[in-house]
Amino acid sequence: MAKLKFSKETYLKWYKDMLLWRKFEDKTSALYIQQKIRGFLHLYNGQEAILAGSIYAIDIKKDKMITAYRDHVQPIAMGVSPNHIMAELYGKSTGCSGGKGGSMHMFSKEHNFFGGHGIVGGQVPLGAGIAFADKYNENDAVTLCYMGDGAVRQGAVHEAFNMAMMWKLPVVFICENNGYAMGTSVERTANHSDIWKLGLSYEMPCAPVDGMDPVVVAESVKEAVDRARKGDGPTFLEMKTYRYKGHSMSDAQKYRTKDEVAEYQKIDPITKVLDMIKKNKWATDKEIQAIQDDVKATVKEAVDYAESSPFPSNDSLYQNVYAEEYPFIKE
Repeated sequence: MAKLKFSKETYLKWYKDMLLWRKFEDKTSALYIQQKIRGFLHLYNGQEAILAGSIYAIDIKKDKMITAYRDHVQPIAMGVSPNHIMAELYGKSTGCSGGKGGSMHMFSKEHNFFGGHGIVGGQVPLGAGIAFADKYNENDAVTLCYMGDGAVRQGAVHEAFNMAMMWKLPVVFICENNGYAMGTSVERTANHSDIWKLGLSYEMPCAPVDGMDPVVVAESVKEAVDRARKGDGPTFLEMKTYRYKGHSMSDAQKYRTKDEVAEYQKIDPITKVLDMIKKNKWATDKEIQAIQDDVKATVKEAVDYAESSPFPSNDSLYQNVYAEEYPFIKE
């Protein structure tokens, strides 16, 4: 794997982006407790290095992204305004899915973000399908398809892996292994814990990756994306990470100890990036504070936007049920 060089600007962007994602999620947690946000809520806290490194390795103007239901910050990384994500969480008409998707079903075709999927593993064959369309249309685009460690036990995932290899689809499959499928540890779901080895069954290039370090993630994803873009097919990467919060807001987390969480917080990706910035004197304390203040203001603006936005009208219940046009049908 080739070593990439990361600039001061990259580290400052990583810090600002990851801090925004963390603070955005912290705010949604508080709003959920206030019952401003309802339904389910799955937070990304702790896993930010995976997204930061991945974004570095792709071209968001043409490459695609699809994931499961822990999906609030991915569309922000792809260019969707935090205002529209917060509005979606509120169920407002100005949300990125018109207020109809909520926490688990974020979507923005304009920004190449294709969900947000509540069915465990359901996004994986869809990700392969998006990649198939790009290959068929010769778009020179690559799809990043994320899944959790629980999803890799789904049969549809393995069917998608097989087809992706058969057709050499331009897709990178990324397992965000945070240690627990809801409350069930990886060790209790199969007779092996090295998830990346599943790729060996399909002779798919595969590897474990330190998912707590954006540098390592960026290098791994860049290599996989370059391979896919050249026409050499998919890669399967197991990103070993950790979530600091429960599976969802209703998770009592009785399956792990506070000490376990504290150990992973010692290698927090945001702290790691900030330490590098300070070590190299890439930003003064005043400049770092300015970034933090800007993030705080962005989150507040998103909440204010969501609060002031209207709920969908009753008529919207009948919209987006059937396709109004069929662009895929040729005369």
